[in-house]
Amino acid sequence: MGNTSYGYIRVSTREQNEDRQLIALHEKNIPERNIYMDKQSGKDFDRPQYKRLVRRMKKDDLLYIKSIDRLGRNYGEILEQWRVLTKEKGIDIVVLDMPLLDTRRGKDLMGTFLSDIVLQVLSFVAENERANIRQRQAEGIAAAKAKGVRFGRPEKKVPDDFPQIIREWEQKRLNIEDALKRCGMSESTFYRRLREYRVTHKK
Repeated sequence: MGNTSYGYIRVSTREQNEDRQLIALHEKNIPERNIYMDKQSGKDFDRPQYKRLVRRMKKDDLLYIKSIDRLGRNYGEILEQWRVLTKEKGIDIVVLDMPLLDTRRGKDLMGTFLSDIVLQVLSFVAENERANIRQRQAEGIAAAKAKGVRFGRPEKKVPDDFPQIIREWEQKRLNIEDALKRCGMSESTFYRRLREYRVTHKK
């Protein structure tokens, strides 16, 4: 009986586009039961399906992934997972988007050396692209804020009788639950607004 083939898919909750990865794995005739998928951000490796997959795979099994960044979100993580899978577990990996990254080929020293170089370059490029995306997003947000665009939920306005509510609450004629109800605020917002009020109304 031959060695077992597996597939791993990761999509973030924002992407929700596992179809492309599924199709690529099905084309390799990987049984559905051997395909593991996590729908998480990948910012760390606390991913239940990935952990189950790693525990299940044995030496000389074969793992297919669509692209190198499915293994991690940064250069260090990708290289570490590649090392664990290939060196510690003795698993072969095929990266479908990059035929050069196929550990079944070039088991000699030169083949391993070339594979390691390609892996490091691709890992760096993947991380660098994410860093560029984050920078562009940050610059876009900064530009929008400079034009007066507001992000997040609208600021909760204080009611017109806020000073009266504060006085009654301070004089213990009003408990905190009733004060919150009259203000229509959460407790944390109430205390933040209270601090702001006291600062602006200092004598």
